[in-house]
Amino acid sequence: MLAVTALAARSVALAGFGLDSLIEIGASTVVLWELADVAETRRRQAMKLIGAAFVGLAIYLFVQSTVVLAVGFRPRHSLAGIVWTAMTAVTMFVLARGKSLTGSALDNPVLRTEGRVTFVDGVLASSVLLGLVLNAVVGWWWADPATGYVLVYYGVREASSAIAR
Repeated sequence: MLAVTALAARSVALAGFGLDSLIEIGASTVVLWELADVAETRRRQAMKLIGAAFVGLAIYLFVQSTVVLAVGFRPRHSLAGIVWTAMTAVTMFVLARGKSLTGSALDNPVLRTEGRVTFVDGVLASSVLLGLVLNAVVGWWWADPATGYVLVYYGVREASSAIAR
């Protein structure tokens, strides 16, 4: 649904958030893999996999947002994108809290990191939502690619945190 909405709106922010959502699914899969065998080697590998995914996201969004701003490409309005992103933000914040508490209770750094990843997804959804609303209500077309830079910042920050562990 999000991919269709992003394509229809020609929105860098929605596309980036969709990719971030795929990273979230991948990170969750990595956490399950890591929990199956909590050896320290597997834990380090899991953190590096999550970090590498964020590096890829940051590179893609930096390039895409820069190109869109440089050429003045204007995304369309997307009510479906606004509704979807608002629901996603609420869901991500609730999930982040649960993952963080569980990770702390189990003293599992990978699960705690996954909780931070999910929290970042909530922040990113909120940022994308703001960009979409500003584009739709005020006509600030540049808010969409500018939101891409917010995603870049968080992607780099989370990648650094995950890889450093």
